[in-house]
Amino acid sequence: MNGRSWLALLGFVALCFAVAGLGGYWTSLSQPEWYGQLEKPSWTPPSWLFGPVWTALYVAMAVAAWLVWRHGGWAAQRRPLTIFLVQLFLNLIWSGLFFGLRSPALGMLEIVLLWLAILLTLLAFRRVDHRAGWLFVPYLLWVTFAAALNFAVWRLNG
Repeated sequence: MNGRSWLALLGFVALCFAVAGLGGYWTSLSQPEWYGQLEKPSWTPPSWLFGPVWTALYVAMAVAAWLVWRHGGWAAQRRPLTIFLVQLFLNLIWSGLFFGLRSPALGMLEIVLLWLAILLTLLAFRRVDHRAGWLFVPYLLWVTFAAALNFAVWRLNG
């Protein structure tokens, strides 16, 4: 790997963790007074689990994007990398809607779009580098679980 490749990897990691940081900020605005008071299903994971899981997922997203970027950069991979950026934006917006605006209903609507964007990213990445596609599988599974949790919280508190 040359210096340019390392900088690209660092850039993808920084971008993903910038999204994570802003999403975490919006989440913190509603903890514990709002989210802590909501009814949640019995299968809700403990709060301490979310940080490590999301950290691993953001690292995997960054590495996947970098693997795709390595196949010709932005010029050659504009479509899959643009889809990646769209899903990353939707990832951020979910936190703003659910926690920032304290709206499980809006979060539910948006997480469906996020799920679809993740699937499209996975498929687009897989065409370029199968490893990048596989790195998106845990993310898709986690957001599937998060969507079910979002739905349950919405229904229990709506």
